[in-house]
Amino acid sequence: MSSAAENATRPPGKVRAFLRLVLIEHSVFALPFAYIAALTAMFLHGGSVRWWTLLLVTVAMVSLRTFAMAANRIIDREIDARNPRTAGRELVTGAVSVRTAWTGSAVALAVFLAAAALLNPLCLALSPLAVVPMVVYPYGKRFTNFPHAVLGLAQAIGPIGAWLAVTGAWSWEAVVLGFAVGVWIGGFDLIFACQDVAADRAQGVMSVPARFGIAAALYGARASHVVTLALLAWYALVTDAGAFFWAGLAVVAVAFVYEHSLVRPDDLSRLNRAFFTVNGFIGIALFTCALADLAVRGLTV
Repeated sequence: MSSAAENATRPPGKVRAFLRLVLIEHSVFALPFAYIAALTAMFLHGGSVRWWTLLLVTVAMVSLRTFAMAANRIIDREIDARNPRTAGRELVTGAVSVRTAWTGSAVALAVFLAAAALLNPLCLALSPLAVVPMVVYPYGKRFTNFPHAVLGLAQAIGPIGAWLAVTGAWSWEAVVLGFAVGVWIGGFDLIFACQDVAADRAQGVMSVPARFGIAAALYGARASHVVTLALLAWYALVTDAGAFFWAGLAVVAVAFVYEHSLVRPDDLSRLNRAFFTVNGFIGIALFTCALADLAVRGLTV
């Protein structure tokens, strides 16, 4: 066998397999909103970008999300094994061992706590509170029909923490943005959960689609995204955002309409496009517009 063929059939390294396990690329969903919060706080408190702080915010966000995803996969591995959609996940197939997953999650948690410590004392003091919902979420589907709300709460922490990282003080503006992100992600998780209704009902896994049906879940997602737009508009008002940010909200509104046009109770064939492509675009588009708005208003590098 040629060396090229051997390389093609060789199992991926542990690190690469672990990164696939935690879907590291999905950081694109929440990270842009953490940047919006951090950069807005920098603009309001000094007027210039603090690159070291921004780097630490990035490290904290990615490492906490990595820990959360690894914990989720470990806790849910038996449920995943019984669901045809998730039976190919790395912990089920053995591509990643449970020991490796635990090691990776522990390293990610240590990196998160170190980043929090380097940011400021308040971030370090509150860091354990950020970890709790990340661990509670995978258990949520075992005791509530609304695990999507637990996920939303976990995701709301990002913008709040990013603002705290810059100022070292509590901010209600950041809370508004955090809730916008949480309701947004909880809403598209309702859509995502629709594809597992049959498997969830068979296993007793709890969710809105499994309990109330796909149509109800899609209506809930639409309502969530209307609330998201309202919260983002509120955030724009309390931070005196300018025309570029409001233009970004218009883009987000159009994206939401498109997202919900892709899925119907009797047709989920385009669900992945609605979940991954559109929601990834929403985060990047709003961040781009928010950055342009802050630059026009005087944020300096």
